[in-house]
Amino acid sequence: MTTSAQWLEGARPRTLPAALAPVLAGSGAAAGFGGFDALAALLCVILALALQVAVNYANDYSDGVRGTDDVRTGPMRLVASGAATPAAVKRAALLAGGVGGLAGVALCAWTGHWWLLAVGAACLVAAWGYTGGARPYGYLGLGEVMVFTFFGVVATAGTAYAQAGTVTVGTWAAAAAVGSIACAILMANNLRDIHTDPAAGKRTLAVRLGEDRARLAYAGMLAVPYLAAVVAALAAPTDVPLSLAPLLVLATLPVAIALSLIVLRGASGRDLIGVLRDTGLLELGVAVAFALGLWWSGPAGPIGL
Repeated sequence: MTTSAQWLEGARPRTLPAALAPVLAGSGAAAGFGGFDALAALLCVILALALQVAVNYANDYSDGVRGTDDVRTGPMRLVASGAATPAAVKRAALLAGGVGGLAGVALCAWTGHWWLLAVGAACLVAAWGYTGGARPYGYLGLGEVMVFTFFGVVATAGTAYAQAGTVTVGTWAAAAAVGSIACAILMANNLRDIHTDPAAGKRTLAVRLGEDRARLAYAGMLAVPYLAAVVAALAAPTDVPLSLAPLLVLATLPVAIALSLIVLRGASGRDLIGVLRDTGLLELGVAVAFALGLWWSGPAGPIGL
């Protein structure tokens, strides 16, 4: 019988900061325009966490039944290890997706933005299609594209719009920053499995690029948030005292440089597990910095009130 500790590990709690990050950044953008809504933000948190867990269980199920996880160096997988049956893990994925769906309906009912249901449905389809279905896009090298789209742009801009009813240049910059680090997390994960994935028919972007270029891509992805911070600062209202507040993101640059150097110098196998964890924490830090920066630099920020 699968233990609660095994179910928790199968949910991959280390990936959850990546789910919280876009909600934090989007909520900060909403606060900058006086549109912060605590209940809407909470529902966005529940939705994001539920979808992340659903993706993780769905990935465990699909990779497990395909045999992709039979040889790996990362943490335990429920199906591949035999700790849980494929049917049980599939039910867990559907249950998490259902929780996310309910949170999405509640969010639409609270905000009145019912068209966001279509966005939520697309998120659920994307969550399953990563490794599920006849032609999973994660096996075709499109994982980073979808992660950037749904865990960056859609999640950040959607959170801001649900609360404030508007999306600004600063919001899009934050979305690009969060999305790029989410892609870096996936790239680091796929670098760890770059030598075993091809045998399982999984041609991730890391596999397609080759190891050296994949490492450069990881470093490039971590550079995006700092360019985005400059864009957000330049786009902020000039008559606001803290218009340069988005540059607060630059405080996290030393961490990004350190992680990039570790990967560029050839970290592999279990050494990349720490990189995955720390890249997720970097994403959270960048999101917090963007949230504060967009709040403070907005016309309804703490000084502009």
